[in-house]
Amino acid sequence: MSESLIDAVARWTKAGGDQVAFPTDVPGLILLRSDVTRRPNLVRYNPTLCVVLQGRKQTSFGDLAFDCGPGVAVLVGVSTLGLGRVVEASHEAPYLGLVIELDLAILRSVLEEIELPALEANEIPTAIFRIPFEGELEDCARRMVRLLDTPKAISALTNSVMREICYWLLTGPYGREVVQMARVMGPAQEIVRSIQTLRERFAETVRVEDLAREANMSPSTFHLRFKALTATSPLQYQKQLRLHEARRLLVTGEANVESAAFLVGYQSPSQFSREYSRTFGLSPKRDATQLSTRHAAEV
Repeated sequence: MSESLIDAVARWTKAGGDQVAFPTDVPGLILLRSDVTRRPNLVRYNPTLCVVLQGRKQTSFGDLAFDCGPGVAVLVGVSTLGLGRVVEASHEAPYLGLVIELDLAILRSVLEEIELPALEANEIPTAIFRIPFEGELEDCARRMVRLLDTPKAISALTNSVMREICYWLLTGPYGREVVQMARVMGPAQEIVRSIQTLRERFAETVRVEDLAREANMSPSTFHLRFKALTATSPLQYQKQLRLHEARRLLVTGEANVESAAFLVGYQSPSQFSREYSRTFGLSPKRDATQLSTRHAAEV
């Protein structure tokens, strides 16, 4: 792993405090830092390349679990939620990472310009997988971070670096999976529409049978294909959306535990509290209090 990239990310992130994600002026580039280990956090992902530079992080998407150290990246090719936890970090050697949000329009544009094998229309892509972060990909990330030192170059050069990233992903050892990700078609396209429906209606009672009918699939086929794409079931995906929103409501003070439960679609506050504690490691009230206190200390 490049020391110059590690040093650059350390320089552009703030030591101490509770902030983990540091948005930058480079579109799609987010730097990550934590000086301490962390409890699980539910994170919403768009198509993204998530890289560990220093320290260690555990990330899970439904039944998929990754233990990532330096030089490892997780490629997420679909809008989903994942549970992440920093498990190795200290003030002397903080956890450092970066997120590059992929531009799917550029990915598809690059795909049109290179010759790659055709895929079957009925193939369901594997949309979440771990890849080595080295060589050309690492060089692209280093140049993307370096743009922060020359703000005037950001608008002119960001897209060219993104094109390189897309090229190396498409032609790398997991190129077939990336091609599948770019060519969302057939059944996969129907599943993506169902994901959007769940995101828009997560607080409502949504029947899997209705989603399957809209996707022109049997319930069993829909369930299998949804899980193949997202590593989780439709109902588990909806539950994660609910918990993610509930945590936001609690931390911002927009709702108490009981009202947050009802606002995100739970009929039973006790069931909500059990599932919240199972996901985040603390009761809703205690978790929100800790997070609110940390946020206030930063201001």
